[in-house]
Amino acid sequence: MSEAVAAVPVPVRIPVREILPWAVLVILLSLITLYFISAEQGAVSVFANSYVHEFVHDGRHLLAFPCH
Repeated sequence: MSEAVAAVPVPVRIPVREILPWAVLVILLSLITLYFISAEQGAVSVFANSYVHEFVHDGRHLLAFPCH
């Protein structure tokens, strides 16, 4: 009878060069989202109207940012 050979899992290596552009993109989008949720109103407003504020209004309260 032949002996069974146990399969040894080989870890997958992902080079940092492949992850870095995606990590930078995710961080940039996260910071932009955080800005619009936290500071897009009043004197620091990028847009003149309150459409962005009203769009993220519930998210502001969910994340405990006061707005009124």
